[in-house]
Amino acid sequence: MFTKLPRWVEYGAFTLSLIAGLINAVGLLGFEHKAISHLSGSVTLLGVSLPSNIPMALNLMMIIISFIIGSSISGLLISGESLKLGRYYDVLLFIESGLLLVSALLLNQYMTVGLCFASMACGLQNAFATTYSGAVIRTTHLTGIFTDLGIMFGRVIKGEPLDKRKCVMYIVIILGFLSGGILGNVLFAFYGVFTLLFPGLACFILGCLYRIYRQLSKN
Repeated sequence: MFTKLPRWVEYGAFTLSLIAGLINAVGLLGFEHKAISHLSGSVTLLGVSLPSNIPMALNLMMIIISFIIGSSISGLLISGESLKLGRYYDVLLFIESGLLLVSALLLNQYMTVGLCFASMACGLQNAFATTYSGAVIRTTHLTGIFTDLGIMFGRVIKGEPLDKRKCVMYIVIILGFLSGGILGNVLFAFYGVFTLLFPGLACFILGCLYRIYRQLSKN
């Protein structure tokens, strides 16, 4: 499980969760407090809107479907559950970067379409970071991580040993998401929706670094 993961995965998980937290901050600050990086709130809003506000319900359905489309892109390009060099992680990061760029350019004039592109980017990221070596690593929302931490602490109270690597990974993701929210708040005050260009640039840089790392590892 987590012991099989390379040591640099923590850095990647922190960066990806920071990106997701930043994206989500833009949605919460700028667009009727809509979460982008996860769907629990959107599905609840969909249920509330269906009886009385059909246009909003349709917008929420588009955002939810976009998240699924993004996840499908990851599923199309990556198969299996182990983290291996040579897979399309760099391509997925480049796609995510492009989706965030398009989102930033569209949000002011075409809010729902822009949110759909941002949601697609988050679905793509969450899917390609979900399972490594059988270890669940989700970087766009924290509910499951806090639940798993609670389970771990309960088992420690029972006398079972603490999985330190797993605990550190979860704390890293939480800190990354929190840092992304803080950074998103600061940047949004200056750049508004164009704040999404920053996580887009981060995804592009990560993709380039992974491609270089992959090439060097082959030599």
